[in-house]
Amino acid sequence: MEGRFQPQMNSSLYSDKSNSVISPATVVSEGNRLSASRLRRIREQLLGYLFLAPSLAVFLLFLFYPMVRSVYLSFQLTDPRGRVAAYAGWDNYTQMLESSAFWSSLWITVQFTLLTVPAGLALGLLCASLVHSAGRGNKLFRFIFSMPLAISVGTASILWMILYHPSLGMLNYLLGQIGMEPVQWLTDPGTALGSVSLMTIWMNSGFPFVLLLAAIQGLDNDIMDSSRIDGASSWRTFFSIKLPLLSPTLFFLAVVSIMNAFQSFGQINILTRGGPAGSTDVLVYSIYREAFVNYQFGTGSALAIVLFVLMLLLTAVQFLVLGKKVRYQ
Repeated sequence: MEGRFQPQMNSSLYSDKSNSVISPATVVSEGNRLSASRLRRIREQLLGYLFLAPSLAVFLLFLFYPMVRSVYLSFQLTDPRGRVAAYAGWDNYTQMLESSAFWSSLWITVQFTLLTVPAGLALGLLCASLVHSAGRGNKLFRFIFSMPLAISVGTASILWMILYHPSLGMLNYLLGQIGMEPVQWLTDPGTALGSVSLMTIWMNSGFPFVLLLAAIQGLDNDIMDSSRIDGASSWRTFFSIKLPLLSPTLFFLAVVSIMNAFQSFGQINILTRGGPAGSTDVLVYSIYREAFVNYQFGTGSALAIVLFVLMLLLTAVQFLVLGKKVRYQ
């Protein structure tokens, strides 16, 4: 009996071992499945890069290559055709930093930014709040306040050039109607920068208006109703509830508006050409004058690189300082 029981135990043991062993067919099937999944993932990545290829080509051609080329030219001296004549090293940068014209242009750019950015944001917020609270005629006001967004810089500059005309302009006509002397808006060094800034505020008011109106419409009305029930005034509700809730949109607009202010060129080129007496000679116009009027492409490239670094540092400071005060819902 013992001899007949032993083979049964051995056969059972061998049967369990045979069941625990993975067959070669299973290994091959699992490997094929992993290979097919990896191949499908590679195909999806290649398809994504294929769709991104046109955008990457445009970025490489019109953004990265000019940037690399500017860095290279900033260390060179060039002839009027833009060809490299000699290696200058850091001379372009040192001469620029030692020049009083550079610091004057930088100060004018800062003044222009301070005049346009806060006023533009305040105007956009005011118009968005008024349109949101308006009843009848809401759509008409939306069209009027967002219209500057559809007007090009050249068109807006020509319109305001007519308004600023010393003898035929509407602004001096209105001043004459109230007994005031006409103002030399674009030819007086004391008023030229303010005149260009006023035109820029109007021209750039459409973008903040559209974004802030969308942000206001997206606020939770229950919070506003609760504040009214608690007896909060309209001003208290605006500054204590609505404004903090709009801080992400305002922060984004502040960053973008400052970048646009530092890069403003079209209206200055059309209205004043950097004058009178250099009162509107911002950094971007200095770059244009050095590179395309004086044909000093090395100095112009050095100015462009310095402007890029300044904007990068200024944006980083905004994220470090203002970014901490942004309240997300």
